[in-house]
Order: sequence, then C-alpha cells, then structure tokens
Amino acid sequence: MRKVALFVAPVIAAAVMAGPVTAEVAEPTKGEIKLAKMLEGREAGEPTSCVRLFPTSNLTVIDGTALVYKRGSTLYVNVPRDPQNIDKHDTLVTRPFGNRLCKTDIVTTIDPFTGFYTGNIFLSEFVPYKKVKKDG
Repeated sequence: MRKVALFVAPVIAAAVMAGPVTAEVAEPTKGEIKLAKMLEGREAGEPTSCVRLFPTSNLTVIDGTALVYKRGSTLYVNVPRDPQNIDKHDTLVTRPFGNRLCKTDIVTTIDPFTGFYTGNIFLSEFVPYKKVKKDG
C-alpha cells in the first residue's frame, strides 16, 4: 500500500500545480480564413502524393498556411509540415522530377531581393478540392 501512495502523491501534486484544464480554441489566422474562402463551395477528394505542373497550373501562396495549385477547376491544397515557414514574399524553388511535384520533393525558399537562402518547405499530400455541383 505504501508503494502506491508514493507513486500517486507526486502525480496528484503535479496535477494540482498545473491548474485547471481549459480547452482553448484558437482564432483562425488570416491565412486560414483566406484558404477557407478559396474552398467555399468545394468538396475535398482523395489525397494524392503528386500533382502535374504542366501544361499549366497556377500557384497561390498563403502565408503561414498552405500552397494551393490550380489545375483547371480543381484546387490542390498542400499544407506542409511546417506551414509557418511559408512566406508569400519568398521565391519558391522546386526541383521536380519530370512534370510533377510530389510530397517527396523539397521546396527551397530564397529572398527575391538578395537571392539568399531562407529555408525549406517539406510538402505533404495534395488534397484536391472540386466544385460541388448544385442540384436544379
């Protein structure tokens, strides 16, 4: 019985010192709000490891949030492992193999004015969002 008391006492003391547990809901960031507006009226599809870059695709960089590639009417959203490293003022340098960008590719960022290296972005899967067809 004494062994249990020695183990439980520190656990209880730590819980009391930690204070009450509160669930904080973070306010959405500007980037998250912008992404939500872009995705209004769209439905997520099955994630894919790669997206085709050619013949055409447009890239939207959402600061601290995601990279969004548009191919036709589909938006492919990539939320990298460290989205806080995304800065629309950086230039993205990709070295894809062929005409596809894949989650295994590393995106390097450089300062467009100085040309200095500013970091890397490690991609995740690309989630396609297609417009939802309206009934009627």
